[in-house]
Amino acid sequence: MVIERFPRGIEPVWQRVAERGRMIPDGVAYQGSWLEPDGGRCFQLMEAPDRKALDPWIERWRDLIDFEVVPVLTSRDFWSQQK
Repeated sequence: MVIERFPRGIEPVWQRVAERGRMIPDGVAYQGSWLEPDGGRCFQLMEAPDRKALDPWIERWRDLIDFEVVPVLTSRDFWSQQK
């Protein structure tokens, strides 16, 4: 799960998305996103083989977005590891 904050506002982010797309590297899959009603934060579910696979994507956006990456598992995967 990637939590994004927009210190320069959301408009510059939307402009870049319109011009360049999400710019997601190979091996990383965008699954979906949710925004707070005021647009202050975006919660994106990304699928990647490991945390480092997100680094090229984060670097492309670092000038406009502050990132927090929280590794998560599906409930099924979590519980299967508890046995």
